Amino acid sequence: MTASTPYDNLPITFEHRSVIPTTMDAMIAFHEDPSAFARLSPPPIFAQVHRRDWRSMSDAEIEFTLWFLVLPVRWIARHEPGPTPTSFIDVQFKGPVDTWVHRHIFNQVQGGIELIDRLTIIHRKSGFWAIFSRLFFSPLPLRFLFFYRHLRTRMGVKQYEHQPARS
Repeated sequence: MTASTPYDNLPITFEHRSVIPTTMDAMIAFHEDPSAFARLSPPPIFAQVHRRDWRSMSDAEIEFTLWFLVLPVRWIARHEPGPTPTSFIDVQFKGPVDTWVHRHIFNQVQGGIELIDRLTIIHRKSGFWAIFSRLFFSPLPLRFLFFYRHLRTRMGVKQYEHQPARS
C-alpha cells in the first residue's frame, strides 16, 4: 500500500537501492536504535546528537551536528510517515541546504528487505553553504555515503535478527 506524502511532487536528486538479507523486524529495529544515526555516518563525518524527541521511526525530531572533520554543520530534522507503512521520511528544517527530503523505504522482497534511499536536495543559491552542499552532496559523495550506509545497515541488522518480533 502506498500513501501520498507532501513531498511526492519534489524531484528525486539521488537514489540508492540494495537488498539486505534480513527481516523487516530487524530492519526497523536497527533504524529505531538511538545509535543507528552515528553508526551510519562514515568517517571523517561524525554525528553529535543534541536532542532526540522520538515517538516512533516516523514521528520524531532530531537536532544534531554533523562534523565534517573540524567543520560543524548544525541540522534539525523531522521524521514523518513515508509512502508505505514500513518507511519514513526525514525532512531538514534547519541546515545547510534549502531543501533536504530523505525517503527511507523498506520493501519485503525475495532474499530479504530492499532498502531504498531517495533524496531530494535543493541547494542554496549563493554563499558558503551553497558551495559546501554542492561539494559534499553531489552525486559522487552521495554514492560513497550511501554505499557506506547500506554496508553498515547490512552489518548492523544482524544484532536484531534473533530478537522477538515486534507486536
